[in-house]
Amino acid sequence: MADAGVRPARRGDAAAVADIQVRAWRHGYRDLLPEGVLDRVTGPEAAEAWRERWRQAATDPPSPRHRLLVAVASDLVVGFAAHAPAEDPDLDPAATAELITLLVDPVHARAGHGSRLLAATADILREDGFRTLVTWTFEDDEVTRTFLGSAGWAPDGTARTLDMGEPIRQIRLHTDISDR
Repeated sequence: MADAGVRPARRGDAAAVADIQVRAWRHGYRDLLPEGVLDRVTGPEAAEAWRERWRQAATDPPSPRHRLLVAVASDLVVGFAAHAPAEDPDLDPAATAELITLLVDPVHARAGHGSRLLAATADILREDGFRTLVTWTFEDDEVTRTFLGSAGWAPDGTARTLDMGEPIRQIRLHTDISDR
């Protein structure tokens, strides 16, 4: 796809990013989250809150090391990734970054957009001096684990349990992004 790429998000991308998030979560998390939770985090009120959050991420991030990237195809936003210095207390935020989210619109899945977003994220973070990249994923999310695993990610042995009306376990994955 010659007209596909990745660029920093702009203010005008916030609505598309929020819409992609809602569609991707409804599609990818429908079997992973308790009944009702998905409706709450993807409903109209939540979607508006996400639009504001992504608008702020694009225009006024908490630091220069917080970034929101979008994947585009024919000038259409088809996916996004957000990253920042890691905040987990056992990690060094000067050397370790967190991939906060990486989502592709289900309509545009399996066209290389996720891989382009992941590569662009790693390139930017490497330039910023980060050596390791981590992310949290639902333990039962085989799609994400397989995608990231194919790019060299693996569990680092850390897990957490979220209370979503019932306990939902997440695991932390990591990868080395340092120049070798």
